[in-house]
Amino acid sequence: MAFISTGYNPQKPMEGRISDIGPHKYDDYFPPMIKKNFGKWLYHEILEPGVLMHVAESGDKVYTVRVGGARTMSITHIRELCDIADKYCGGYLRWTTRNNIEFMVDDEATMKALRDDLNSRKFPGGSFKFPVGGTGACVCNMIHTQGWVHCHTPATDASGPVKCVMDALFDEFDHMRMPAPVRVSLACCINMCGAVHCSDIGLVGIHRKPPMIDHEWADQLCEIPLAVAACPTAAVRPTKVEHNGEKVNSIAIKEDRCMYCGNCYTMCPALPIADSEGDGIAIMVGGKVSNRISMPKFSKVVVGYIPNEPPRWPSLTKTVKHIVEVYAANAEKYERLGEWAERIGWESFFKLTGLEFTHHLIDDFRDSAYYTWRQSTQFKF
Repeated sequence: MAFISTGYNPQKPMEGRISDIGPHKYDDYFPPMIKKNFGKWLYHEILEPGVLMHVAESGDKVYTVRVGGARTMSITHIRELCDIADKYCGGYLRWTTRNNIEFMVDDEATMKALRDDLNSRKFPGGSFKFPVGGTGACVCNMIHTQGWVHCHTPATDASGPVKCVMDALFDEFDHMRMPAPVRVSLACCINMCGAVHCSDIGLVGIHRKPPMIDHEWADQLCEIPLAVAACPTAAVRPTKVEHNGEKVNSIAIKEDRCMYCGNCYTMCPALPIADSEGDGIAIMVGGKVSNRISMPKFSKVVVGYIPNEPPRWPSLTKTVKHIVEVYAANAEKYERLGEWAERIGWESFFKLTGLEFTHHLIDDFRDSAYYTWRQSTQFKF
């Protein structure tokens, strides 16, 4: 924040604030009805898939229409969203953390007109531009990382597999017939800028080979000490090698310590790790952030490796769809995927899904002070 030079008054912290420097105060972007009732909401209901109603102490009602979006959008797509917001919502709209777009209106008739307008808009191929859904006990919109479009260490694409998986699960996006919400996420490498490890189903790109070393360029492109320091498992060390008849500074990889994360490539472009044969996707299940019924959980690996199969990733798509179908057919109402697996036992999970269990899937991780620290707001003894 910035303030004019006449002095800062701690009794009136917003006095004299220059609003065009730094971020604006968050409530500058509230729709009028949200600002009027801020902090005074009584309850909310889901009227139908993709449509919510919030009721305030004053009796005011706000209707929210949620549509599925994509992480990477064209300018024309965003402009069309803005045009819709101008037409129905006074120019206000918002994006959620799972790439949904929400339009808010204050009367039911406008909500219905907005919903019908959104459902009528389609791409030339026939798919929905703005599918209404993503609320309640459904397969939620997928959140994902950057993939081959932007990231420098991906083991798989992001937008491609996400599109294919959501095509297969789309019927469950605009219906609320799952036992509980199913959140599917994708990270294109194990550095996980998409927080996949706490999703009902997490798709994680994995490298299976150590970085390749370009000895000719290592000392010219890299600060070798930075590459060494970047490795979390001490698998990278400096060395000297003979190249074109002379000794040059370079890097050596201790392969039995390497976990194929790509951190060294981040610091040193002479250590590329992408490999068309070794790269692929692992599937994790059972994570959640919610503290409802049971405490938050990390996901567990249930499929150690599926190869990249662009453009439609058929093996990945088939496996994810199968897991969702088995869960939907066997879980109890309100039971998240991980809670269902723990209730029936992971042995039964693998039996019902038909997934192969190998020693690579054994989870022996324990975090610090596992038995003494409170890890949840739940107090159960």
